[in-house]
Amino acid sequence: MEFLLEGFIKSLVALIVVMDPVGLIPIIISLTSEMSKDEQKHVLNLTLYTASAILIVFALLGQQLLNLFAISLASFSIAGGLLLLILSFEILLRGFESVKGIEVGAVPLAFPLLVGPGAITVLMISLQTYGILVGLASAVTALLFTALVFRLINEIYMVLGKVGSLVVTKIMAIFTAAIAIEFIIDGIKGLF
Repeated sequence: MEFLLEGFIKSLVALIVVMDPVGLIPIIISLTSEMSKDEQKHVLNLTLYTASAILIVFALLGQQLLNLFAISLASFSIAGGLLLLILSFEILLRGFESVKGIEVGAVPLAFPLLVGPGAITVLMISLQTYGILVGLASAVTALLFTALVFRLINEIYMVLGKVGSLVVTKIMAIFTAAIAIEFIIDGIKGLF
């Protein structure tokens, strides 16, 4: 039981750090700044529903997808780590290019920013290491945390301000880079 609880906490923390809903706040605010409150709410709901669907599909069918394409978890971990590392460098060095429209809720907010290769890799490793119950529980809890952040997005942005939000985004990008390196190292170890 202690092993499962520890696995749940590790998986949950890794998912929240990689998904980084608080760090997405300045991006969401900039993408939705010209929208009405209803349109902003629609974008946030679309983001959450799309991200949830992606995580649940990978929780239930991820291993079968890897088997279908004959991809080992170690290879997936290395690939996910490299993509996550590139994304973290992009956020650290360039920020994020603004695009407009309601569709931003699905792409780029839900995928690849909220649930991208990093979150999928964390989930797949959690499933492999701790089982379906821990994997699903950590994914659902991370999504509930994200829903709470989205519900309070304007209040959080007011407290953090533009500069505070950007600082949080950059700090989380550094943590994301560190997690990416861990994925790559674990993947390399898994190959040998």
